[in-house]
Order: sequence, then C-alpha cells, then structure tokens
Amino acid sequence: MANHLFDLVRAHLPPEPAQKTVIATPDGTRHSYADLIARSAAYASALVARGVRPGDRVAAQVEKSPEVVFLFLGAVRAGAVFLPLNTAYTEREIAYFLGDAEPTVFICDPGRADTLGLVAREAGVAKLLTLGADGRGSLSEAADAAATDFADVARKADDLAAILYTSGTTGRSKGAMLSHANLASNALTLAEVWHFTADDVLIHALPVFHTHGLFVATNVALVAGATMLWLPKLDAKQILSVMPRATAMMGVPTFYTRLLKEPGLTREATRHMRLFVSGSAPLLAETHRDWATRTGHAILERYGMTETNMNTSNPYDGERIAGTVGFPLPDVALRVVDPETGTPLPCGEVGMIEVKGPNVFKGYWRMPEKTMAEFRADGFFITGDLGKVDARGYVHIVGRGKDLIITGGYNVYPKEIESEIDALPGVVESAVIGLPHADFGEGVTAIVVAGPEARDERAILQALEGRLARFKQPKRVLFADDLPRNAMGKVQKNVLRDSHAALYADAEPA
Repeated sequence: MANHLFDLVRAHLPPEPAQKTVIATPDGTRHSYADLIARSAAYASALVARGVRPGDRVAAQVEKSPEVVFLFLGAVRAGAVFLPLNTAYTEREIAYFLGDAEPTVFICDPGRADTLGLVAREAGVAKLLTLGADGRGSLSEAADAAATDFADVARKADDLAAILYTSGTTGRSKGAMLSHANLASNALTLAEVWHFTADDVLIHALPVFHTHGLFVATNVALVAGATMLWLPKLDAKQILSVMPRATAMMGVPTFYTRLLKEPGLTREATRHMRLFVSGSAPLLAETHRDWATRTGHAILERYGMTETNMNTSNPYDGERIAGTVGFPLPDVALRVVDPETGTPLPCGEVGMIEVKGPNVFKGYWRMPEKTMAEFRADGFFITGDLGKVDARGYVHIVGRGKDLIITGGYNVYPKEIESEIDALPGVVESAVIGLPHADFGEGVTAIVVAGPEARDERAILQALEGRLARFKQPKRVLFADDLPRNAMGKVQKNVLRDSHAALYADAEPA
C-alpha cells in the first residue's frame, strides 16, 4: 500500500481522468478526476507559498463545496495535517481548537472573516484565508494563480494526515491523530467490502468536517474511481430527485427517517440503487424494517468512531440484521472485555468493546497520558462502547461506558453543556442526557435543578445560543427538585433516561 494518501488516490485514477466525473453538483457543474489532480496541486502550492511546512496544521471551518475536497487533498499533498472544524462551532469553541492545534493557516467563510480573524490572531495563527460555500475566497483565488504541477511532499505511512476533534471525558475536545496509513487502509477495505467500483455514483449529502463525510464517503469514492453527487446538506426531496442517477448513498439515521416521511420513497424510486449505508449513530430497528418494507432494500449498518474510522460492517452479501453492526472488518481485531480488568468475556456477554488494526489512530494530540490510558498494553484501543458478540459473530452495541450523546451523527459530551447551564443565575445543578429520538438518534436533553426565578425553559435555551454549537444545544430543558443519586453521590443518569425515555416519541423533523 502507498505511504502517501494521495499516492493511493493517484494509483486508482480512472484510465481517462479528464473524461471521468469525480464530483457533480446540483447546478450542473462537473469536476473531473483530472481537475481533482490539478486543483489539489494548486491548493498545495498556495498553502506552501503561505508558509505551510510538512507537519504543520491547516485548520478549516468552511461550508461544504467541492473546493473543500481539493483543499483537503492539497493539504496532505503539501505534507500538512488537515484539521476540519464543524461549521456550527462558535467563536469561543474555535478559539480553543486554534489554541490547542496551533495551525499555521486557518481558513474560514468570508462572512465570518472579521470575527474569526480576531480569534485567529489572538490564538497566534500566522495566516487567515477564506473559502465560501460558492468556492470563492482568498484561498481559492490564491489557488487560481498557483502552479498545478506540484511535487507531493514525501510522507511516511505513519505520518499524520489529519486531526479530528472529538469529545473528551472532561468535556474538553481531544484531537484524534489520524495517519496516512489509517485513512488509506480504511478506504481500501471499505471499497472492497462494499463492492465500490468506477461504475458507482454516490449520493454525498454528508458534512465534510466529520469522519463519515470526509474520510469514509469521499475517500471510498476516490479509491474506487467513482462519481459523487455533491449535495450541500440533507434535503430529502433533493436526495429523491437525484436517486435515479445514483447507485449508493451513505448517511446517518436521520437521512432515513426523513426520507421515510416522503411519499415519493418507493421501490420504483430506489430501483437504481444497490447500497444504502447508515452509521455515526444507532439506527432504530423500526427504521430498518420500515425502509425494507418501503424500498425492498436492507440498510447496511456499520460501526466506527473518530479515533478508529470504521471497525465493523454488516455484510454486503448476507443477512443484514437490524440492531447489529455486523462483523469486524478485515484486519480489524475486536474483542469484548470486562471494563475493569480487561479480561475477554464469553460470547453473548456484555462488556467493553476494544479494537486493534491499521485503522486505529495514533493517539490524542498533545495528550500522551490520555492516549496511554485509552490503550491496553497489547495495543487494543478501549472504545468506550459497551456491546456483545452473538453466537453468529454479529456485533451489537448496547450502550456507552461514557455518557457521550450522539445526535444526528455528531458527538456531544454532556459535561460541556452542564458547565454552561450550571453557570446561569439561579441554576443549582444540571444533568444532560440523550433520549431516543427517531429523527436524530438521540435528543440532547437537560434536566435542571433551579430556583423558581430560573425555571424558564426558553430563557435557558436562549442563554445557550452563541455559547455552544447548535447541535450541542438541548432540544428540551426539564426541571426537577433534585437529581437521583446513588450511594456514592453520583448522579444516576440511567434513571433520568428511563424516566423520560418517551419525551420525543412524537417528535417531528426539525
């Protein structure tokens, strides 16, 4: 396997790159694989000209556009480490990421350049550039004027290609360090097990600041020489309109619940499709069954995380069982252990899931002690997910050892939200939990103990606006006289989850 991620892309180019579309947008714009090569080279040239050196971080909080793919590939061709940031992050959150990662360059939307420029300067970032949803900005202008014959910077397989921030046990995000080999190995494996070829046309409606959209969907398409129908966001009607031109779709459970509400979702509408993949959050068995009934297709659910890319998948050929995430991928070892001792457990028993393989990240950025704590002595990574392996070998995720909430495919750690709520006047304490939500997988919910003057749901929600990314903000704030605790004084979130399990039973799409 090639050491450099881009070497892998180059090795799988279609025979006539100029004739093969890699990205097609709703307005009819088409980018060929030849464009991909030239444009990523131009971005690499532009970044190097602005001081980016091998190993430097290139941070970007930008809206989805084809240029983001060229930027990502340009960064890795320049030997840099790409750092995509959720477009919902607030200035306060961006300040933390820039201070922690210390990127050489920060790229943001032109409309936020004034405010984020100040944040970047205070964080010591040397260069601020812009890139908009229309593909325009100071960075794309620099790429327009840059050379397209860039010589890729040599990198070893173990060198970093990207850092993705994920929630931490203290509420502070941790930077997961992903190498060229991590991303390349997972892309090749998934393309093989999901049978992707140059004949495929993938509906890409995922965000590109997340493992799922940037590394799974995009990289798999690239190593297969496939075409991506590049949609700006989840729009069920738009997805249905392009489905006759497509063969595959990757999405989070919300994609499927939204599409199921569309009367146009029929067997005829999906007859050109060969594969529907779901991940990033648990897919309800009910959604799996309803989809099969309406379309005749069984959704293929898989399991991964920021730190490991993909670990398991239901079979392409074989039974895709609702409520399971299938089998470990080739070259991925998975075991279920006693969370306290690390002792492997028998088949069918619930314990902590641990994985090991070429997909597993190198550790957390500048957190050696945290990294050491998350790995066993034999190299297995402790996922934090509780699960079991049944008699047929299917992996079941039954919960999380940590209180992480996954809503709409995004990770939310309660501690961060609780800290903001607890700081509000009149609030005594709070507990943030995830409750079953058919549209988002889990709905972020706050249970608040407060004085009479502070028992105002709307006021608390308004106070959190601008302090937390929108996906982190609670969908509901409930009030209680006190929080349930065990004998050791620990808040029993399981009791709260059980008590309010039906809160979103009748929830409509947002």
